[in-house]
Amino acid sequence: MSIALRMVRKNWQLYLIILPSLLYLLIFKYVPMAGVQIAFKNYVVTKGIWGSDWIGFKHFIEFFRLPIFWRIIKNTALLSLYSLIVGFPAPIILALALNELRNGVFKRAVQLVTFAPYFISTVIMVSIIMLFLSPQLGFVHLLADKFGFPAENIMSKPEYFKTVYVLSDVWQFTGYASVIYIAALAGVDPHLYEAAKVDGASRFQRMIHIDLPSLMPTAVILLILNAGQIMNVGFEKVYLMQNAINVGASEVISTYVYKMGLVGANFSFSAAVGLFNAVVNLLLLIVVNYVARKNSETSLW
Repeated sequence: MSIALRMVRKNWQLYLIILPSLLYLLIFKYVPMAGVQIAFKNYVVTKGIWGSDWIGFKHFIEFFRLPIFWRIIKNTALLSLYSLIVGFPAPIILALALNELRNGVFKRAVQLVTFAPYFISTVIMVSIIMLFLSPQLGFVHLLADKFGFPAENIMSKPEYFKTVYVLSDVWQFTGYASVIYIAALAGVDPHLYEAAKVDGASRFQRMIHIDLPSLMPTAVILLILNAGQIMNVGFEKVYLMQNAINVGASEVISTYVYKMGLVGANFSFSAAVGLFNAVVNLLLLIVVNYVARKNSETSLW
């Protein structure tokens, strides 16, 4: 009997616990990958996936030759990079600030206020954004009018779309994302703080030389995972915020796939675009993980 089989028989309870998760991954993540082949076929519903004719890379070539190809890629990349640059440090800063609070009541109140927006659905969030930025009764309009600035319909300004998207994301997800950093700070050895105090280190110096290094392994892992999603901008919020005026700045790969695949019923073409997006994300993940492994001791593999 092999060593692997003996280990399974010895710890069968543990394997039984992870079996539902493995079945979920197999059924809902790996089996559907067989459908990716329609990206290389002229998919016809009546013929099915297996009966449709192979056409190779025709859909990919059509996508690359689209007049709006580079605009879609640019919008997707810029929106993701903007979100990463602004949104990634925010939970780290919040976690460091909360870690320095000594008033328990105030600390819990801040955590509650920053964590609560995470539970707001995307539809409600976009509705709140629309109401806040309404050119008639919106809070931003009233505030601008109070200071004598002219009212603008911000949602109709393509140049403001990315900023509105990113800042609203930061407000909604910073509190939730900070939880993992707060947990990492809770595991810091208290003796390090005591030794730093004896050496005369200020609170800011303790934060820089103790807290930040303690967060770096967690931050690097999350940065790698986020970098692997650079080309994968969330569909729902972008689509709900999109309108005919700002579509030039808000059209990203996910919304284009939806319009071509579900609205236009061009399933093969949309599958090709989605597969291109997934391959780019995979390559970015591999590259960022390689760079992280070369420059630090932390990486995914």
